[in-house]
Amino acid sequence: MAERGAAAQLRWAVFSILAIAVTMAFLFPIYWSFSQSLRNPLDTFTVAGFGIPWVNFEPTLGNWIDQVGTPETMHALYNSTVISIAAAILALLLGVPAAYAVARFQFRTWKNQDITIWFLSQRILPPVATVIPFYLIMRTFNLLDTHLALILINATFVLPFVVVILRQTFLELPVELEESALVDGASYWTAFWRVALPLAAPSMAATGLIIFAFSWNEFLFAVAISSQNVITIPVHIAGAVDTRGVQFWFMGVRAMVAVIPPVLIALIAQRYIVRGLTMGAVKG
Repeated sequence: MAERGAAAQLRWAVFSILAIAVTMAFLFPIYWSFSQSLRNPLDTFTVAGFGIPWVNFEPTLGNWIDQVGTPETMHALYNSTVISIAAAILALLLGVPAAYAVARFQFRTWKNQDITIWFLSQRILPPVATVIPFYLIMRTFNLLDTHLALILINATFVLPFVVVILRQTFLELPVELEESALVDGASYWTAFWRVALPLAAPSMAATGLIIFAFSWNEFLFAVAISSQNVITIPVHIAGAVDTRGVQFWFMGVRAMVAVIPPVLIALIAQRYIVRGLTMGAVKG
């Protein structure tokens, strides 16, 4: 008995060490960007080791003051916020009814499973294959370098994710609740709006945060469609390269500016994320 307890403790210790190592590997780029953002330009080339503030170099907030105070950074932050929120809302408005329809109704022409697979295939499609078509479409409608263009493109690419995730959520909801509403005289729309939608709210919140992060991090279409007016944070980060080379101190600040808003949102709404993504995972 004691040997089994010791083996279990050893196994737990090994798994804990592996988990810590994996976590540190994922967090190291964030730490490195933070360390770079606090260094003087000379320190970015001369500091050795892990670059620990007050140990390997004397930190400064000069880079943060320079970057956050520039109109370009604030404009890029504003663009990313508007585009990501609008794209997430639009994708949810279109994707939630579609997911409910695929989960609850049977279609004659296509099987529901085929519709779901089609939506899933849109996530597998390489985005680079659609850059030129989207560019030509936006140029035809005179939407190049506009918020609307990037909102429509981002909503298009995150929409399949919404449908696939929320379809499973609606399948896990007890259909008897909606049938009871229908027996009481409610329409299908009322059953969806008053019964299914409130029950799926945690999953919708989790999905909304995830697709917000996807839109926030999107770079390919942002750099192809925008030129000046709607430059986003990822494109702004790439702009840290100039004729003098990579300005690591500025890139560190821009990377942290890009990381902080999604992380704060995820920390604030983490209970909704966990509840939404685990909804229906355990059946009674």
